[in-house]
Parts: sequence; C-alpha cells; structure tokens
Amino acid sequence: MKETSKDTKALRMLRSAKLYRTASREAILNVLAEADRPLSQDEIARRPGAERLNKVTIYRTLESFLEAGLVHKVFLRERAWHFELADHCTESQCHPHFTCISCGTTHCLRGMPIPMTSSPYQGFVIYRQQVRLEGLCPACA
Repeated sequence: MKETSKDTKALRMLRSAKLYRTASREAILNVLAEADRPLSQDEIARRPGAERLNKVTIYRTLESFLEAGLVHKVFLRERAWHFELADHCTESQCHPHFTCISCGTTHCLRGMPIPMTSSPYQGFVIYRQQVRLEGLCPACA
C-alpha cells in the first residue's frame, strides 16, 4: 500500500508492524502517541478516541502491540502496567522515567542518556534496561 500525506502515525506504525488496520488499534495508538507519559489500561480507556472500547479489546490490542514491538510495558504501579510507544527506545534500553513521590505523576526523560549497564555478577545476562527515578517534580518541589 502506498503511503500518502494523509496517513497518520498510527497507520504507518501498523503497516510497519504488518498488523491489520482496525478502528480500535488506530484509536489506542493515537492515544499513546498523544500522551506525554506512560498510561495504564484504565487511563487509555478514559482518553478521547478510546473511551468506547471495552477493557478486553484494549488488553488484547496492547498484547498484540507488545508482540509486534510497537509499545512496551514501562513499569508496574498499583498493580497496573503502564504502556507507551516504543519509538523512543531501543530493543535493549528504554529512556528513563521520573515519578514524583508527592503527586504521583510520571515524566519521560527522553533527553537524559543513561549508559547501558553490564552485570558484575557471573552468569547474569542483561537483555533490557529500564530506569525509573523518584523524587519531587518541579511543581511539588
């Protein structure tokens, strides 16, 4: 299929992952693309464009995106995984995230390079590195 100027980022991502285009897939990718932070499944369901989708559809869609490498699980908070597009990360390393201990907001720190670590312990092989920092955000400090 030929790409046109009207193609959305979501449609280009689906094509690159060789996934069929559906309204729910496009809606969820658009929600994640517009988000300025990782979102839980419940937060995705409350966003405009995805509010009509049921939880099972969102869960299955996120699972297919995970398998295709379009999104990744960033962290687990209050028993809920948070997801974001994988376009700012590599297969082995995610950009760091900062969570405010006062307001609970998580910020993506895409411009903060963190060197990939290697294990000082024999037999441990690191495949993926994720860094989550905690402290006070500018609004709470």
